Amino acid sequence: MPSSADPPIRSLRTDRLPPVRYFEVPERQRKAAEAWLERGAGIPGSTPTPASAVVFVRDGERGVETYLTYRPGNSPLGTVGFPGGPVEAHDDEPLDWAGPTPTQWARRLGMGGDVGRSRRAVVAAARQAFEEAGVLLAGSEPMSTVESVEGAEWMRSREALALGDVSLAQVLGRRRLVLRSDLLRPLAHWVTSDFAHRRYDIHYFTAVVPDGQSPTLLESTGVWGRWVEAAQAVAEPGGSWLGDLVGQEDTVGRSVGDLSSPGVQCVLESIAECSSAIAFLARNRAVVTRNPVLEVRDGRPVLRLDWS
Repeated sequence: MPSSADPPIRSLRTDRLPPVRYFEVPERQRKAAEAWLERGAGIPGSTPTPASAVVFVRDGERGVETYLTYRPGNSPLGTVGFPGGPVEAHDDEPLDWAGPTPTQWARRLGMGGDVGRSRRAVVAAARQAFEEAGVLLAGSEPMSTVESVEGAEWMRSREALALGDVSLAQVLGRRRLVLRSDLLRPLAHWVTSDFAHRRYDIHYFTAVVPDGQSPTLLESTGVWGRWVEAAQAVAEPGGSWLGDLVGQEDTVGRSVGDLSSPGVQCVLESIAECSSAIAFLARNRAVVTRNPVLEVRDGRPVLRLDWS
C-alpha cells in the first residue's frame, strides 16, 4: 500500500464524490470536440460499437497492480488502457462453457433478457485477454486452467485471432478447452461520448491471471505492456508519471487524463482505493451505464459525468 508520504488518491465510491465530475478532453480528441460544439450539442452521435476489456489485478509490493497496454492511434479505449477491443461476429460461435450462464451474465451486466449480447460480451473479453495479453481464461475441464500459453504455437493462434482468421471457439475447440466464464467478474459499463468519431459501448470485466500464466504482448503489434501500481498511476492527475513510464513519443510528458478514457481513469482509481487484489475482486458492484457528456466549462471542452 502507498505510504503516508504518497499523494492522496481520489476514491471512485460515489458516496465520496461530488454528484458531477469533469474530465479533460484528451488533446487527440480536442478538434473533434470543438467541431461538435460548434455545430450544436444534442446531435445524435454514431452508433457505439459493442466492446469488452479485462482488468487484470494482482498484489504488488506497495499496492494493487493492474496490467496496462499501449495502443497507438485514436482509440476510444485510450492510448493507455486495459486489454480489450470490439465484439466480433464470430464471438457468437458455440463453444464449451463453464461458470455463470449467459442468462445469468445478462442479469449481472444489466442487459435484461438480452442473452446473446451478454454472451458475446463475455466471449469477447476472454478473446481480447488472450489475443492482446496472452492470458487464456480456459481449461481442459470446468475447474482447471491452462498452465502455460507460451511458445510459437500459442502465438500463432493469437496472431490468427488478431487477423480474424480464426475464432476463440476454434482455438479452444482444437485443444478441447472449456471457456471459464467464472474467472471473470463484472466491473463497469461505459459508453463513449457522442462527439467522438469512433464510439464504444464497452463492458469492463476484472480477473486474476491464472497460475502459471503471465501477460505477454502480441508479437506483430504489441508495443508496450506491463504491470503498473494503480495508486501511482492516478496519484497526480496532472503529472506525467504514467506517460513517461510508457515512454512512447505520444505519451512522454502527458497526463493520465490525456492518455486514457474517463472509464479507464475511474477503474484505476477504484483499484487504487482497495487494500488487496482480493478486496477489489470481491467488491459488490452494480453495473451502471456511464456516458460522459461533452460541454464547455471555463471556455474549454470537457466531459461531464453525472454520478447520480
